[in-house]
Amino acid sequence: MSISYLVRPATLLPALFLGAILALSGCGQIITRAAPTPASTPTTRPIAVATLRPTATPAPYTPAPTATPTLTPTPIIYVIRKGDTPLGIANQFGVSLRDLQDTNGITDPRSLRVGQELIIPDKAQPNLRSPTVEPTPLPFAIEHVTFGNTTLGGLWGMGEIRNISGTDLEQVSVSAILLDSEGVSLTLEEVLVQVDLIAPGDTAPFAVRFRQPPRTFASYHIIPLHAIPGYPGNYYRDLVVNESKGEGERYSAYTVSGRISNVGPEDAVDVVVTVTIYDALGRVIGTRRAPPEHNVIPRGGSTTFAVQLTPIGGPVSSHHVTVLGRRLATPTPKAG
Repeated sequence: MSISYLVRPATLLPALFLGAILALSGCGQIITRAAPTPASTPTTRPIAVATLRPTATPAPYTPAPTATPTLTPTPIIYVIRKGDTPLGIANQFGVSLRDLQDTNGITDPRSLRVGQELIIPDKAQPNLRSPTVEPTPLPFAIEHVTFGNTTLGGLWGMGEIRNISGTDLEQVSVSAILLDSEGVSLTLEEVLVQVDLIAPGDTAPFAVRFRQPPRTFASYHIIPLHAIPGYPGNYYRDLVVNESKGEGERYSAYTVSGRISNVGPEDAVDVVVTVTIYDALGRVIGTRRAPPEHNVIPRGGSTTFAVQLTPIGGPVSSHHVTVLGRRLATPTPKAG
């Protein structure tokens, strides 16, 4: 099953939707979720796809810096002006639409009125009452987004983020919003990306399942939501993927397998593999995070992995594998 969509002209979007965050967000236009009845059922024929996207060179050990505590700011009050929408206000202050609605008990965005006061749950910029102030963009971009249904059921939105900063990132999350033809939010989901630590220039996939999708929606936004500087010393990245291959029916069950080698000086524990599959246009059509055969790999050792995915489109054209582990914790000496 699939969803057709087309790019929505920028001139049709409300002016307040054009902030610095939306410049980094994935946007598009969806005509309908109704899937056409396939003309015929493709004959299942196992094939192998040899294309493998480059895997980053393992990074050497970097001690974790000392975390600097940050203060939680006091919420501010915003007075609604003519033409404001909840999404536009949330974007202006760099907060999630869900947090804004939950904090203010908004169940129907059309019930808002000019002059009504809203509590902004998170800190944004100075002089937030000025309509010209924009929040600082988060240091990652959203790419290769697509929507579709899987044989498991439900509407999914998939894509990947790219770290455009000069530092590692952790706790990266995005917000996916479906809108009607008037730009009113129909449903919203927030999700973490599937890689815990993302090096500068690297990508990480995300997969959003809409638990209660609307029957139809006109457009969508994928918005950068949250990220913090990463601490590489907490992780073990001296792991290399070898002999990676993809095989299976490229429109349904598809398996990516290979071998992971520990080329670093320490044992790796809690090893996790993240596999992303792409269509011929480079769009993410499937992603899954799973442990390898052995999630503890001693130095100089190796293990195998096999991850099965169900694409939301197809055919599968290429794949990418990311592997990340943690260092074995050093026991704390007993007192005395």
